[in-house]
Amino acid sequence: MSTNGERPCAGLLAEFRGEEALCAAARAARDHGYTRAEAYAPFPVEGLPDILGMRRRWIAPAALVGGLLGGAAIYFLQWYAAVVDYPLNFGGRPLHSWPAFIPATFEVAILGAAFCAAIAMLLLNGLPQLYHPLFEVEEFELASRNRFYLYLPARDPVFAAVTARELLEPLDPLFVCEVPG
Repeated sequence: MSTNGERPCAGLLAEFRGEEALCAAARAARDHGYTRAEAYAPFPVEGLPDILGMRRRWIAPAALVGGLLGGAAIYFLQWYAAVVDYPLNFGGRPLHSWPAFIPATFEVAILGAAFCAAIAMLLLNGLPQLYHPLFEVEEFELASRNRFYLYLPARDPVFAAVTARELLEPLDPLFVCEVPG
């Protein structure tokens, strides 16, 4: 709470007419030094992640590590059970009959990769996020249907409410509002 009883500003939210206007606004924000600007659109917008400075994340490497660990763990489990813990000689077969271990190894490797990719995706996206200041803005409910929004958060080092508004106003937004913190 601020000293005058009002809630502090968490940032500025601007609505734009379409994806081109949103990309132009994101480009202008990036040119003015905003590194934490967020864009919301009802569908993926070509080039918007590059404009906002998003980089590739660690989901694919996490999936690779999960797959390798899952496959190695189940292969070791099968080998240990068949060779060390409970060896049975069936028809002169070797105890370490690796072709029999391949189907389960493949399945658990896929399961481990999928599990690690899902966990990495949730963590890197900051989910689950039970509260965000944008949830206080009534119009923001339409972001997943048919609206295009650019959010300049106050936690960005270059944010100042007056200069942010001066940056957004010439870009012809449908509206600009302060997001209560």
